[in-house]
Formats: sequence, C-alpha cells, structure tokens
Amino acid sequence: MAAAAAQCVPLRASPLAPASPDTAKVPASIPTSSASAPLRAAVAPSSGRRQLAPPLRCSSSSSESPAPPSLGLLVEVEGVLADVYRFGNRQAFNVAFQSLGLDCANWTEPIYTDLVRKARGDEERMLVLFFDRIGWPTSLPTSEKGSFMKSVLREKLKALEEFSASDRLPLRPGVEKFIDDALSEGVPVAILAAYGRNGENVSRSMVKKLGPERTSKIKIVGKDEVEGSFYGQLVLGKGVTSSLDEQLIKEAQKAASTKKQRIAEEVASILKLSVDIPASESSEKVIAALRAGSEYVGCDVQNCILVAGSQSGVLAAEHIGMPCVVVRCSFTARAEFPSAKAVMDGFGGADLTVSKLLSKKWS
Repeated sequence: MAAAAAQCVPLRASPLAPASPDTAKVPASIPTSSASAPLRAAVAPSSGRRQLAPPLRCSSSSSESPAPPSLGLLVEVEGVLADVYRFGNRQAFNVAFQSLGLDCANWTEPIYTDLVRKARGDEERMLVLFFDRIGWPTSLPTSEKGSFMKSVLREKLKALEEFSASDRLPLRPGVEKFIDDALSEGVPVAILAAYGRNGENVSRSMVKKLGPERTSKIKIVGKDEVEGSFYGQLVLGKGVTSSLDEQLIKEAQKAASTKKQRIAEEVASILKLSVDIPASESSEKVIAALRAGSEYVGCDVQNCILVAGSQSGVLAAEHIGMPCVVVRCSFTARAEFPSAKAVMDGFGGADLTVSKLLSKKWS
C-alpha cells in the first residue's frame, strides 16, 4: 500500500425465583407514570456474567426516598462539548495522508468544507471526490480503491484519537459554565459518549477536558453503561439471564428492530429535503443511549432535555418523546432541525443557558 500511495496523479414473563441476598439489593419498584419510560425488571444473577450496578430510578415505593428531579440534562459530545469537525477532523485527515506517503494530499479548510458539503459528510465519498479530482495513486489498481480508503480512514481515526486527547482540540466556549450552572441548580447531567461519528474513545477524551471535579458529579454514558441499563438488559438483550421468559426477550428485540426501521425511514426522508448530515449512527444505538441516560439521571424521557449536535440524536429524541435543543457547530451550520425546541449557535448570553432550559424560554 505504501508503494501504491507514494504517487498521486407486552408478553408475560415466567415467575421470578424468590429473591436471593444479591437480588434483594435491586429495587423492585417500576415507575408507571409514562408509557415511554424505559423497560425495567429485576434481573437474577447468573454465573459467568458480569453484573453491572443498576441505574438510578425515577421513583420509589419508599417514602424515605428523595423526590426525583424535575429535569434531567443529557449532552452529546461531538459538536456540543467540542467542535471536533472544525478543530480535529481535517487535521486528522492530513496526518493520515502523511503517514501513508500521500504528500500530494493536503486538505485546507476551504477544500475540507467543500468536500463536506458535496459529500454530505460521508467520509468515504469525500475521499472519492478528492482523488477523482487530483488523481489516484498511480500504481493502485481500481479493485483496491476500497481497501485504500479504509486504510486512510483507519489512520485518520487513529490520528483523531491522539489529537482529541491533546490540548489542540478545545472545548467549546461557555460549555464548562453551562454544566456548572446545571449542577448548581440541582439538575443531574449525563454526557452521552456511547455514540458518535468518531467512536467512544474520542468522546471520552473530550469529556476528560471538563476536569475531574466536574466529571465526578456527572454520569458518563458509554457502551458499558448502556448495556448495564434496564433498557439495555431487556430490549437489547445485554445481561439478560436465562431465568427470564425467552419469548419476552424475542418480542422486545423485535420491537427494537421495528423502531430502528422507522427511525431509518425518517432519517432518509429528512435527508432528501435539506439536512447536510448523514445518518451514520445506528438509530437503535442512539435510542438506547438516550433511554439509558434518562435512567441514570433519574427521570422519565419526557422530563429530560437532550442538548444535541447531530441529526441522529434529534430524530431519536423525537421518536421517544424527549425534548431536544440543538447547538450548532461548523458541521451543522447549514442543517435544519424542525423537530428541535430551539436551535442555537453556542452557550451563554443570547444562546443556550441553563436558565432558559429551566424556564423553557427557547429564544
């Protein structure tokens, strides 16, 4: 490859067994105030399977339990905590080109912006457009173009992961104060690292920039946390033990598959209109992260607000009835989000503040 790249021209569940000392630790109450609340069940332990701590609940039958918060805040990472697309993606592509010996390839900001617009953010399509313009590596057979692009994208992701862990990719102005204000108002905050165009490693690197004092007070929802939620255990079949009715599991999984198909159709429909963003994340994955996030902050989905930077997040929030506010970044500057409660350009001042969320003043 190096030589080639050197030149460029509801069903009933079975009765559960009596509670053991382990299962007795899992609260049995299940909130019923909303039909769209996450599915929950007490899951009996099983040998050989990791047991994850259950997330917070919205309600409890115990009169001594504190009242649930009136609002929970879920925050996406890419585009919201940091403008990864403006300060990371382009530079990571250039590092990838250099590592593969493609000295003729260098994406300036105008070139990158033009490619994003024409390819609607599809990175493979961006590479095709670029090399069709300047010429593919001379010794690269046409049949190997696919593997060549995968090599570029692999090197690009590696570079972006290193870049996101450095000081060269900053947090967005005002986002730290926004989170501080939410915590000072008693609003629980969950950062959604489970989905994103560039993977969980990049998202977690960006969350670390908030500092240990803040991260100790918020919940970071990654893949493990989603699988450990009640929604993840039942609907996604993660961590479900054989003691549960298998038919319940199958029906729940079919329901998730149907939901995924509906979301995919909605994404396709909207993309035909005006949005410049592809549906790159799995809809099922996004929905699962939102529902897990609502569990961890202790609120039903209707009492949470998603601060989104992606169209997939907006569509998933709309599907489950979660209010959503969009904070635009360089990648979504021209996108339209008709189902969002508000679309803003940043944090603080005339843009997004916690006081606006609490008073539901979106403009």
